Amino acid sequence: MKALQYRTIGAAPEVVEVETPEPGPGQVRLKVTAAGVCHSDSFIMSLPEEQYIYGLPLTLGHEGAGVVDKLGDGVTGLEVGTSVAVYGPWGCGHCYACAQGHENYCERAGELGIAPPGLGAPGAMAEYMIVDDPRHLVPLGDLDPVQNVSLTDAGLTPYHAIKGSVAKLVPGSVAVVIGAGGLGHVGIQILRAISPATVVALDLSEHKLELATDVGAHHAFLSDESAVEKVRALTGGRGATAVFDFVGMQPTMDLGAKMVAVGGDQVMVGVGTGSLPVGFLDRPFESQVRAPYWGYRSELFEVLDLARTGAVHVETEVFSLDDAPKAYEKLHDGTLRGRAVIVP
Repeated sequence: MKALQYRTIGAAPEVVEVETPEPGPGQVRLKVTAAGVCHSDSFIMSLPEEQYIYGLPLTLGHEGAGVVDKLGDGVTGLEVGTSVAVYGPWGCGHCYACAQGHENYCERAGELGIAPPGLGAPGAMAEYMIVDDPRHLVPLGDLDPVQNVSLTDAGLTPYHAIKGSVAKLVPGSVAVVIGAGGLGHVGIQILRAISPATVVALDLSEHKLELATDVGAHHAFLSDESAVEKVRALTGGRGATAVFDFVGMQPTMDLGAKMVAVGGDQVMVGVGTGSLPVGFLDRPFESQVRAPYWGYRSELFEVLDLARTGAVHVETEVFSLDDAPKAYEKLHDGTLRGRAVIVP
């Protein structure tokens, strides 16, 4: 079968022929229908050799959807031919966090060598993939896998981040989204769907600000120093109730820190290299800094239900598996509108 693999440190991913995998006991094989391209992939492929921990060769793709193709011994409750999405942050299934469906915070994944698909385990950018356990499959029903596969991360990650602040997003509150790209444009829609907050989008790209407005942002400003005063003007000087940073670089973190309100949240969603000082005199009183990771399995059901109602959709550009390296080039160049999806 064909697969897109990262094979050499510092090199571009390659489309190669590999052996079609067979499911072991308790595993499920999917015939992949769609796989999403993510900045996290670019991040891990940019790591120097001494920091890279994901193994080589690595079949990419931690956003996956497919049709159940073959069941390993002992698997019950699934039918061949069922259309499913893959819940990516796999855990042990037995620790306290996993018992709550919070496998993204599994206490033993590192110890046991459990890794998400595309981030250590073979991912979805292939004609077939192995899912370690049927509990990591969520039925898609009548949802189009190509249009919705990115919700497994680009929807689930902002949803989880926003739900952590949703109690503060009361009428009259302001939520700022920094970075209106693949995750950010979905985050804007989620904010509009589950909160009454006024949503402000910030980005350096005019076409991404246009996308932000198209998907529901009330205001869209360039992500520069002038944005601080614009946000404070919208709030009578108080500042933003919540700032969701989908970039995570030092300039965006510094910008967010200047506009968050007393008692507000600054939430680091993007996999960047920025950091913030946290001390009694460094932050507005009662403000919080959070760095959530991915989302809960139950929340993926909720995100897919939002898609079924039409409240959330992903702007997508579709590429064949052979053209998948071009998708990463466009991602690197910042020329994608929304999210790239690979269709084997």
